Amino acid sequence: MTVTIGVHSSNPSLFHLYHLSRLGFAQEELAPLGESVVFHPYTNGVRTGELLTRGVIDFGGTGSTPPVTAQAAGHDLVYTAVSAPRPEHGALLVPEDSPVRTVAGLKGTVVHLAIGSWQTHLIAKALDDAGLSYADDISAERSSADSEQLLRTGDIAAWVAQGAELAAARRTGGLRTLVRTGDVITDRSVFFTRRDFAESRPEVVEALHRALRRADDWAAAHPRRAAEIAAADLGGEADDWESALRALPWRIEAVTEEFLAEQQEAADIFHRTGFIERPVTVATAVARPSGAAAKAA
Repeated sequence: MTVTIGVHSSNPSLFHLYHLSRLGFAQEELAPLGESVVFHPYTNGVRTGELLTRGVIDFGGTGSTPPVTAQAAGHDLVYTAVSAPRPEHGALLVPEDSPVRTVAGLKGTVVHLAIGSWQTHLIAKALDDAGLSYADDISAERSSADSEQLLRTGDIAAWVAQGAELAAARRTGGLRTLVRTGDVITDRSVFFTRRDFAESRPEVVEALHRALRRADDWAAAHPRRAAEIAAADLGGEADDWESALRALPWRIEAVTEEFLAEQQEAADIFHRTGFIERPVTVATAVARPSGAAAKAA
C-alpha cells in the first residue's frame, strides 16, 4: 500500500523530509513494512484535517491551532507526535518607538497574523493572560506580503513574524519584540492522522516518526544546506533561514498529558472567544487500544 504524507512549508520537519526525499528516509523506514510513500504538497496547513478526513493524505503536521479547529469541525483525528517546544520560532513585533509596551496596550488596535495557524494560539492566549479577548479587543487581520511595511509605517500596531521573516526583520532593525513566543506558548509542531489509520496501522505511524527524526537530525547537522533548500523554495535570504533553522529544537517527542493540557487550554480560549463554534475535548484525539491491548485494559 502507498502512504501519502501531506507537506506544506510551515512545518519544518515535513518540509525537509519532503525535500530530502532523495535520501530516502521515509522510503527506507516504510519498505520493511511493505509500504511505499508519496508526498502531497499543499499550501495551507489549516486544511490538514479536511485532507486527512477525505483520504487525500494519511499523515500530516501543523502548528498547535489547526488540529483544534479540525476537531471543532468534526474531524476524528489522533495526535501521534509533537516537536520539542520552539520558544524562538516567532515573536509579536511592534515598532521600536511604539507606545504599546505591554499586551494590554494592544486593545483597540489592528494586529496582523497568520489566522488559523499557531499564531492565533499565541495572540489569543497572550490577550487572555492580559484579561483581553481575541474576539472583542483587537482587530485580527491576516498577514500579507506587506505586513512588515505596514507595521513600520504605523498602519498596524503589531505583527506576528516567524522563521526567516523574523530573522530578516530583526536584522533590518527598527522593531521591538513585544511578546516572545516561548513566554506565552510552547509552540510545538504537531503531527496527526485519521483515527482509523492510527489505530489500524500503528507500526506505519512509528515508521513515519523515525523518518521525521532522521530528517530532523539531518537538518540539525547541516543547517546551512537546510537553509539553502528553504531559501530556494520559499524565498528570502539563506542567512536569515539559517538563523531561523538554528533556533529550532529538531526533536520529535511523544504526545504527553502536558501537551494535551496545552492544547485543551488553547481549545477553551478559542471557544470562549468564538474562534471555534463548539467546545473541544482534546483528550479524545488519542488512539484507543485495540485487540489484545483493549482486552487487557
